[in-house]
Amino acid sequence: MSNRSGWSDAKLGIGIVAAMAALVLVVALGLAIGTRALPLADVVDALRSHDHSDAAIIVWDQRLPRTLLGALVGAALGVGGAMAQGITRNPLADPALLGVSAGAALAIVVGSLAFGITALAPQIVVATVGAAAAGAVILALTGFGHGGVPPVTLALVGLSLSALIVAVVSILVLLDAQTLDEYRYWLVGALSGRGTPTLTTVAPVLILGLAAAVTAVRGLDALALGDDVARGLGVRVTRARIAAGLAVILLTATAVAAAGPIAFVGLVVPHAARAITGPRHGWLLPYSALLGATLLVAADVVGRVVARPGEVQVGVVTALVGAPMVLLMLRRTARAGAAL
Repeated sequence: MSNRSGWSDAKLGIGIVAAMAALVLVVALGLAIGTRALPLADVVDALRSHDHSDAAIIVWDQRLPRTLLGALVGAALGVGGAMAQGITRNPLADPALLGVSAGAALAIVVGSLAFGITALAPQIVVATVGAAAAGAVILALTGFGHGGVPPVTLALVGLSLSALIVAVVSILVLLDAQTLDEYRYWLVGALSGRGTPTLTTVAPVLILGLAAAVTAVRGLDALALGDDVARGLGVRVTRARIAAGLAVILLTATAVAAAGPIAFVGLVVPHAARAITGPRHGWLLPYSALLGATLLVAADVVGRVVARPGEVQVGVVTALVGAPMVLLMLRRTARAGAAL
């Protein structure tokens, strides 16, 4: 059986294996590359022995949690973007353009400044509320639910409101020097300094969100055919959208709480995955997870290399890659609309 991409299910299965191999490769690079480069043989020895050698401490206490967190956050953002595009039937939708990422960031900063919420677990709860509120406002402003929303309209409204929220966050952070020092790297998206406690806190939540995404596959496939067709197939459209939307919010809010509002992964990755898989979410979501994880870990590795002995935060690297691609997508979408 094949899909619109021209890839048969057998080829897609092989592609999944290849994507897994690519992820394993970048994870290995993430363990080996840093301020102090480690040969892969030393990395393997450190993973096996887990002793008190310098290499073992670097791998187990610093690079392994950071790299695994990057893989989970990248998978969450990739899947969240694919689901956001499925819910809205809009190729330019993603958690950042829907305001979900910015809303989560604003909620975390307000919670920290006003209520002293600094522990990660309650920050995830606060971020989820903020993400849901911001996403609802943007969808309301675009008239979602009252006919289709043009892709460019959603992009412009989403970018405008997200920029406003980010400006408010920046002002709030500047008002408090201690908060500024704590959040200045987090605000651009960062994996540096994230240890095992962060990983063990967010991993169960992100895995739960990814599992919820799997259960939404049938509804997303039906929504892609249009609301009337979906109802004819026995799908409860509103319930399907809400269930998928909750998964997007949970994945995005947790990713933001852990690593900051990393942009463009949720927009670029689903497009790359869809070029391989076609529209079927049963294939699209796994590919988006693997490609998102690979992209974010690779971006983190690049950030460690380009500015040695310092490093460039992962959110800056993804922005440098993603921003030109978004502009290209907007241009193509505008041309396609003008041609109709």
